Amino acid sequence: MPKFSYQAINENGDTLSGVLEADSLARATDILTERGYIPSKIREKKEISLGITLPSLMERFTPIKPSDLILFTKQFRTMIHAGVPMLSILRVMENQTENARLKRILASMAMDIKEGSTLYEAFKKYPAVFSLLYCSMIRAGESSGALPDVLARLIYIIEHEHKIKSDIKSALQYPIIVVTFLGVAFFVLLTFVIPRFVNIFLGAGIKLPLPTRICMFMYQVLVNYWFAVLGAVVVGIVILFYYLKTDQGRYVRDSFFLRLPIFGPLFLKAAMSRFASIFAILQSSGLTVFDALKILSGTVGNTAIAREFDRIGDLIREGRGIAGPLKAAHYFPPMVINMVAIGEESGKLEEMLGEVAGHYDDEVEYAMKALSDAIGPILTIGLAAVVGFFALAIFLPMWDLTKMVR
Repeated sequence: MPKFSYQAINENGDTLSGVLEADSLARATDILTERGYIPSKIREKKEISLGITLPSLMERFTPIKPSDLILFTKQFRTMIHAGVPMLSILRVMENQTENARLKRILASMAMDIKEGSTLYEAFKKYPAVFSLLYCSMIRAGESSGALPDVLARLIYIIEHEHKIKSDIKSALQYPIIVVTFLGVAFFVLLTFVIPRFVNIFLGAGIKLPLPTRICMFMYQVLVNYWFAVLGAVVVGIVILFYYLKTDQGRYVRDSFFLRLPIFGPLFLKAAMSRFASIFAILQSSGLTVFDALKILSGTVGNTAIAREFDRIGDLIREGRGIAGPLKAAHYFPPMVINMVAIGEESGKLEEMLGEVAGHYDDEVEYAMKALSDAIGPILTIGLAAVVGFFALAIFLPMWDLTKMVR
């Protein structure tokens, strides 16, 4: 953040000087005025540096956690509901937040508001922090004059999504740790243990069985061609990384995830819960169906499902309602389609979508429990297969060696 040297007159008429940090010259003037000083000279303090300081670099990469965003939104809504002016809200939030990156963003937003920007335009400048859904809800609340109510619904969405993601991460944490240690054990056995036994077996003139020959083949590849293996892995990771950044790459990845035997149904139920809850809230906020579908396309969290919203939007423009296009699209279960159809016919679409969201919230919890129950046996089978493979590679020739000694 730029530093400004200043001279100012205090309430006693004394001249003071010093240095302060501010985003701009105007902000530095405001800070001095708020302190009760009369600025007489303010000048940006030039410093010779490489252009990037360690604090600024740390601030740039400081993550804004979902818990920080939830707390900010709750405090923001409370102060708006209390009738505090917008500039005062942003200044208070800037002083109270402990996140350096969010503090800088709030200071910049305060300057934008002061220069005449709308609240939506100020939020939209930071898409890495405030998602398309977040900004769209801010715009809906700002245009309708019901910003506190819209923010209350937004808080529900953020907390709901954070809970689902936390549950999924918790369920996957144990298998990831087990698979990692299993891979390390596989590497150690393959490179240090098996070769020593093989030297003994070959010295005794024992013919190696198939599991042992497979282990030795993998060992020879790692020892003699490790640079090629490492290069292939690095190149493969880089290619995959950039491919998954493309629309087609994300579509292939998300389609693959939805087809996985155990994880696919879980991802689909989580996406349906997200779709129904967000769609219901967008409908209650006064957004049109087309705007809601556009927001859903960018916030549903799955590119394969998001592409279906484009097709649904085209069919809705032809006057086919909502349930009909959903039925023609992929991935939407019959229950979602039937509940949307009932909501359309009865004029209670928002209520029906809320029921769908609640149902799939329960389904996600059941699926998480089923996944946790299934992970144990699957990992046990995998562990038994690896241990059994190495046991055969060692004990089959050892059995022959024992018979030879007898």
